Amino acid sequence: MGRLIHFEVHVSEMERAMKFYGEVFGWSFQDWSEYAGMPYFGAVTGDEKEPGINGALMQRQGNAPEPGQAMNGFSCTLGVADYDATEAKILEHGGKVAMPKYALPGMAWQGYYIDTEGNVFGIHQPDENAK
Repeated sequence: MGRLIHFEVHVSEMERAMKFYGEVFGWSFQDWSEYAGMPYFGAVTGDEKEPGINGALMQRQGNAPEPGQAMNGFSCTLGVADYDATEAKILEHGGKVAMPKYALPGMAWQGYYIDTEGNVFGIHQPDENAK
């Protein structure tokens, strides 16, 4: 089975990206650069007892995505407890709206954002009353 077990976010400025994901989502980082042979920081995204995966921030090896460019790769969606509070933190820390909040009727609130490195990611708050 091909279950997702790790992710990598390609970044242009490592410190800026670590600050963004640390401040907005509470991630912590471990320097694995020695093993990777480039700037590479393991990202601990939550408690091991809860569903989810850890990943890494890695030094971008090419050009950053152009604004308005179509998605080219995977988009990760992060589960959040409070959509509006998370959106406020994203914007406060330099993120931008890619696709505003919308309802997945009877299931959740969803939306997409652009991080400080030009990458698109989603946030998702379960809510059976969403409409």
